[in-house]
Amino acid sequence: MKVYLQYPWKVSDSQYYKSLIDNPPREVGYLSKNTKPGMITNKRKLVLTNFVKRFLRESLERANFPILNIKKTETKEEYDLIHCAHCLSSNNTPWVVDFESLWQMWISGRDTPVGRRKALKILKKEHCKRIIAWTETTKKEIQEKFPEIKEKVTVVSYGMISPVFKKVKSKKIRLLFIGRYFHDKGGLHALEAMDKLTKKYTNVEALVISQVPQDVLKKYSNNKKIIFKELVPYKEIIKNVYPKSDIFIYPGYSDTFGFAFIEASAFGLPVVTVDGHARRDLITEGETGFIIKRNKNIDWYPNEEEEKRIVKELIKKTAKLIEDKDLREKMSKKGIKVVKEGKFSIKERNKRLGEVYNEARNI
Repeated sequence: MKVYLQYPWKVSDSQYYKSLIDNPPREVGYLSKNTKPGMITNKRKLVLTNFVKRFLRESLERANFPILNIKKTETKEEYDLIHCAHCLSSNNTPWVVDFESLWQMWISGRDTPVGRRKALKILKKEHCKRIIAWTETTKKEIQEKFPEIKEKVTVVSYGMISPVFKKVKSKKIRLLFIGRYFHDKGGLHALEAMDKLTKKYTNVEALVISQVPQDVLKKYSNNKKIIFKELVPYKEIIKNVYPKSDIFIYPGYSDTFGFAFIEASAFGLPVVTVDGHARRDLITEGETGFIIKRNKNIDWYPNEEEEKRIVKELIKKTAKLIEDKDLREKMSKKGIKVVKEGKFSIKERNKRLGEVYNEARNI
């Protein structure tokens, strides 16, 4: 089966689609393989990209006019099915679409009645065969917004190749935070917890990989047990960062999925995080990590009062893992297993996706 992978932009650096292309379901071949792995590590490019994206998004959101995230596939290549990568299709041939979150259906104005009607009109078309949600949370979100097409929605999660790695043994326990956007991902709160923990425990050190603001670097520069690095190539993270780390502290406030959760689990790192969109689909509380509860009335970034409580909880949960080696190792083994054999495995992803493609072609 030839499946045309249609992106809303010319390229995609999402791990989700790289994983599809590198490890496709049986008897499936992808067309339009213009994808790049990993994160942007060039500082100037990162700053410019972030500025442009935010400026456009915020400007369009203020207009509050519903603009669909829609793309027409134009190619001379022959294909059996279009797979739209988090964008809708205007083609009159069979297509499926996947979404990390409901908001990806629109460029702007997603919460308006007009925006809902515009999206529903496309989703109800016979050529739209299946709507793939990355998580159960997103599936529920889409079905609640569009009950008219709820039978089209199914879940196919991210599939990751279980890494072959040798854990670097050390007498010290290393805490890790990795995040492209320091504040949005909760880097400040992770760092505050790391500062306290590295001072409390003689055998604990920390590594922070992010674009850390200069004032923050200056504030914590006296703590020599915390190492700061700017964004590094993805291959370096896989080869030399995860295997040398023990606990992943990652609030991830802005994440609607968060590949870092899956990667950390794959390398046997228990995760200490804060509740958010689909967080409980990615981390199993008490088994692969700890999830700190939030005040549901607070927006995505916590206010000052909740910040203090979250930092205290990050310290408390991480300290439990530091002090309890058996618990740490138990969570480590569980995390590795869920990626190697469970719902985040390539095998499970391909089984579900193969079913979706076959159903779509035969409907």
